[in-house]
Amino acid sequence: MGIKKYKPTTDSLRWTALSNFEEITKDRPEKRLLLPLRKSGGRNSYGRITSRHRGGGHKRMIRIIDFKRDKPDMPAKVIAIEYDPNRSARLALLEYKDGERRYILAPSGLNVNDEVVTSRQAEIKVGNSMPLENIPPGIPIHNVEFTRGSGGKIGRSAGDACIIMAKEGGYAQIKLPSGEIRLISLDCFATIGQIGNIEHETISIGKAGRSRWMGLRPYSRGVAKNPHDHPMGGGEGKASGGLPRSPWGQYAKGLKTRKRKHSDRYIVKRRR
Repeated sequence: MGIKKYKPTTDSLRWTALSNFEEITKDRPEKRLLLPLRKSGGRNSYGRITSRHRGGGHKRMIRIIDFKRDKPDMPAKVIAIEYDPNRSARLALLEYKDGERRYILAPSGLNVNDEVVTSRQAEIKVGNSMPLENIPPGIPIHNVEFTRGSGGKIGRSAGDACIIMAKEGGYAQIKLPSGEIRLISLDCFATIGQIGNIEHETISIGKAGRSRWMGLRPYSRGVAKNPHDHPMGGGEGKASGGLPRSPWGQYAKGLKTRKRKHSDRYIVKRRR
């Protein structure tokens, strides 16, 4: 994947940096693996806006992705690398020996005509899925399950990779992309490799119109409003407005919102 920059012939193009999509090999998605995406515009069932700054955007279809990889010991061939408008990662289209086709998240280094498999005795190779107990520490992994059979939940964004730090007492200590270290059962499956499209974080959309294409409407900063419109409004000149918070006073930084959860005992080290 590469980043394409533009000549500054307009103000918006001066800072625009987008993907060149050089890794994409198929223009049209697999029709059998599509579902319609219905948009709410940020409104609930009563028609009231409950999530602000949403609306418009280009029409999309949902790609059905195989996060479970539940066809054990059946090799599959990569026949295409595709774009997914609903996520930062690319998709790999697999064709199994029985003719079935499925999408998976495309890891970095997985190419067309490569062969992948889900197996407890699989080779340590990019794209193969296997339980954590058979993966050596230090190998980058993604699409990691929380509980066996639930499908991958961790490490699904562009450039994400988890690392096995240690194994002890039926659990593996997994370092997540956030820096948190967590205990996950050795029986849970994960896929070898780092998610592709690594340079996604360097993209600069360049103009407000591209945000509208993505379904994001404009918003005003809290500090630019009047005191009766926002807790951070008012002040002489360009005042900072104090701590970042919502119009209803909910703090955006530092406020702990995680309640007492049973999964706390599986967290070895917090991300902070």
